[in-house]
Amino acid sequence: MGTVRDGRAMIAQMDPLLDEARWCFVAVTPDRAPEWLGAAIGTFREDEGVSAIVPAALAPEGTPQFARITLQVHSDLEGVGLTAAVANALAEAGIACNMVAALHHDYAFVPAGDANRAVEMLEGLQAGAQNRAG
Repeated sequence: MGTVRDGRAMIAQMDPLLDEARWCFVAVTPDRAPEWLGAAIGTFREDEGVSAIVPAALAPEGTPQFARITLQVHSDLEGVGLTAAVANALAEAGIACNMVAALHHDYAFVPAGDANRAVEMLEGLQAGAQNRAG
């Protein structure tokens, strides 16, 4: 199936899926680089250094833990509106959200304690888009 570019269609087809694993955002240090980079599901080179998203079990104690919600629609990288709609819906519910876009899907990382409520909010957003489309 091809990518979806239309904003409303992306929202209507996002089908959020909660990953039961927990993840942490860390600043990669030379002593931890082999371990963290080998286990990371995402990295980004910033001016301050390399950030990575690693399994919570590998992060230092006390590092905030996040749940990953996969937006299963195969969103087009040039599509407009999906990440904004997701971030806005979660913000209105008082849920912090860190969005990550990859080639095939978009991901919302939310505080672990808010994971189930976040999925419910996104399912409601999806249902609303489906109702407007149908």
